[in-house]
Parts: sequence; C-alpha cells; structure tokens
Amino acid sequence: MAKITIYNQQGSKVKDIEALPEVFEVAFNKDLVHQALVRQLSNKRLSMIAHTKTKGEVVGGKKKPFRQKGTGQARQGATNNPHQKGGGVSHGPRNVKNYTKDMPKKQRRLALFSALSQKLREEQIIGLDKYESKEIKTKNIVDMIKKLPVEKDLLIVLPEKSETVVKSANNIPKVKTILVNYLNIADLQKYHTILFFEEAINKLPTIFLSAK
Repeated sequence: MAKITIYNQQGSKVKDIEALPEVFEVAFNKDLVHQALVRQLSNKRLSMIAHTKTKGEVVGGKKKPFRQKGTGQARQGATNNPHQKGGGVSHGPRNVKNYTKDMPKKQRRLALFSALSQKLREEQIIGLDKYESKEIKTKNIVDMIKKLPVEKDLLIVLPEKSETVVKSANNIPKVKTILVNYLNIADLQKYHTILFFEEAINKLPTIFLSAK
C-alpha cells in the first residue's frame, strides 16, 4: 500500500497515511497523459487576433472594373480579387480556427490518476496537516517551504479557498496554489513537488471517484 508522508509547518514528520489505490496506485500511461496534456493546452489556445477578409467578404467589387477588350490592359473579372486594390486577401490570417479537442471523461480521470501515481512513486508528493496562521504574509509561507522536502517548484493543493495561503504565496516564484477541485494534468506536469493539505487528500474520492 502506497503512503503519503504528512508534515507540519515546522517541517517535522507527523505521520504516514495510506494513499487511495484508485488514485495513487495506477500504472503510468505515458500516451494517455500526453493526450490529456495536449487536450488541455489546446482548449486554452485562442484563435489569432489578426483576421483578413476573403474576396467573398469584402464590400462590393462584383463588377468588372473595365470592359473586356480594347483597353490595352489585362482582362479583369472583378475588383474584389486579391490582386486588386481594396480586394480580398489571399491566404491571410483568419481567427476562425477552432483548436478545441475532446477526450472522454473516464480517460481524463485515468490520465490524472496515472500522473498522480507516478508523482508519488517518484516521492514528489507530500502532505501538510494544517496551516496555522491568519496573517497574510509571504515570509510565513517561504519559511514553511524551506523546512519541507521541496527541491524545486511547488504546487500547493488546497481543500477549500484560503485567502491567507493564496495571497501569502502569490509573490513566491515557482509556487502556485490551486483548489483540489481544479487539479489538472498540466499543473502536475509543470510542478516538481505537489503539496497536498491532508484535508484535500481526503476530498479526492468525493470529487473524482463519486462524480459520474
């Protein structure tokens, strides 16, 4: 049975709790994790701002600019052609492309559990019993992180909204706070260490296993 080590604010080990097998003991599926990551990043992608009109979208221009013969110029069909002044643009930027990708909910959940399980196997998931401070102060969070086994960047997973923790951690480089409800594959891949509040760990079954 996999276990998660729970620490206190002073960096002392409090206990080990059993990790839920359905969430933290899933075989790592690299392809599924990659698919879920690509989907999330694609769904965040916005179409480009630049947008040009084609010859069918410009106003007017359906009439021949001059008669077919006798002018000494090359024949022209309409003034809305791309090579005409004021005409449509050929192969120009368009903001109508849709980058949205779909993925079944069960596969998204499995990818999330797969990533969490791999993080735990690599000892990159730790727990915090509680945060005892009502003062919004960055130094308090920095001091706590220094006492914990955190090597690089850190993702703090909260069980519920906490203005004290969020605002105190906002100005710390390479540290992000997130509600357990919004746990996602992109953040799990981006941040090296994941710090779960113990209560957030207890909420995982209700959020990700009970919901249909």
